Amino acid sequence: MSKNKKKFSTSTTCAGCPIGLVASTVLNATDNPIAVTNATGCMEVTTTIYPNTSWKVPYIHSVFANAGATISGMETAYKALKKRNKISNNKRKEVKFVAFGGDGGTYDIGLQSLSGALERRHNFLYVCYDNGAYMNTGNQRSGATPYGASTETTPIGKESFGKDVKRKDLMAIVAAHQIKYAATANIGFLDDFKTKVEKAFDTKGPSFILVFSPCPNQWKFQAHKTIDIGRLATETNFWPLYEIINGEYEINYKPQSRKKIEEFLGTQGRFKHIFQHKNKKQIIFDIQEKVDENWERVKYLEETGASI
Repeated sequence: MSKNKKKFSTSTTCAGCPIGLVASTVLNATDNPIAVTNATGCMEVTTTIYPNTSWKVPYIHSVFANAGATISGMETAYKALKKRNKISNNKRKEVKFVAFGGDGGTYDIGLQSLSGALERRHNFLYVCYDNGAYMNTGNQRSGATPYGASTETTPIGKESFGKDVKRKDLMAIVAAHQIKYAATANIGFLDDFKTKVEKAFDTKGPSFILVFSPCPNQWKFQAHKTIDIGRLATETNFWPLYEIINGEYEINYKPQSRKKIEEFLGTQGRFKHIFQHKNKKQIIFDIQEKVDENWERVKYLEETGASI
């Protein structure tokens, strides 16, 4: 398939949503044919409204829980057909298999299926677009929801200031499977994202990319600020950019002057209550401390070559 041939077209996402950017960046990072499975979520419902589709490549809609199993079956069927000489064995045109899932369908509901696919060493790329909650169903908290964020299931009130536990460390879970390539990415750093997709496609076996995808609608910010907020997440070390290559950590971007976390929090209505809380300073201090601890952990892993 030529790079000039359209692989993804306009979707019906909310204004400012980066999901289309995620899909098109991945699909256009290779000249090889691509087959996609997509877990239920924002990406699926906004790109497959009958009778239209945004996908110009072979595509299967998976349910929330089984994107990992679906991509495993697709890749296994492909190998079986090649073995029987039913399809070409041209290595230059090997089919690339991609699974897309949101954080709800990856951190939580689909984690078991993903884990099995990684452990079995199927040859595919899994891309999780992380918008920090179950946005497709109205902003319920997920394992990716940050500490302090207000959602429909962690609402602010007299007894609560939002989610009261840290977000799940999905990258550590993926790294524990000892796959050859995993990386974080950010729609605010598209060149870095595309380079990582290219590396993932060049990796034999499973690979994984976790991409930061701000949600204007539920994070409550103006649609034109999506990219700026993405960049700010990395400039504050809230979302570090790094790769795990054969178990070795490599940080891809180190802010010259790390910005304070309140600059990131202050851009979004989901954190507005924190700045009005009687314990505002302590809450922001706690969030900053968690961000700094994670950054220092990733730096330590890079510098020492230690494992999780």
